[in-house]
Amino acid sequence: MILICKKGQLMKFCSLCGAEVEINVPAGDNRPRHVCISCGTIHYQNPKVVVGCIPVWQDRVLLCRRAIEPRYGLWTLPAGFMENGETSQQGAARETLEEACARVDVEGLYTLFNLPHINQIYLLYRSRLLDLDFAAGEESLEVALFQEEEIPWDQIAFPVIQESLRLYFADRLLGKFPLRGGTIERLPGEGRRFRILLDSTPG
Repeated sequence: MILICKKGQLMKFCSLCGAEVEINVPAGDNRPRHVCISCGTIHYQNPKVVVGCIPVWQDRVLLCRRAIEPRYGLWTLPAGFMENGETSQQGAARETLEEACARVDVEGLYTLFNLPHINQIYLLYRSRLLDLDFAAGEESLEVALFQEEEIPWDQIAFPVIQESLRLYFADRLLGKFPLRGGTIERLPGEGRRFRILLDSTPG
């Protein structure tokens, strides 16, 4: 049996021994998994953790225009998949350096969003640019600082980035930045339609 994964990917063979895999519910588990028919290895597929920064210089936020798919040419915050052997803060700083050539002082965790439709969890940290020596990295077409009124809202690449920026600017007016979070769900049908379910507003 072959499991059709997200984005049409197929898992046919064990990455350890090369034998075929089948779909079983392993003993003690409660859902189907890829299981090797030869060595018995269970190949778990779990959500990916995306980490990134909201880099700030005075009243402006640093954004990157994507040079890769998905959403080529649109604007985003510097973020990417967390690597083994690093903390989420280290990953956020690394992604900012890679995508924007920018050095930051990573401050508090600001938003935590679940994206179950693509099996991802987003952690975005508030951060302070240490200097203005930034430039487009390999995954960016350009990098620029924006005041709130300059943000290209209709050209933001992902709903999680747009919502995090919206919350940031609203909280900045209040002078406090509580941890924000929620779930972003993709709605069925044509087009890119999403529903944002925010957790209860902190007191």
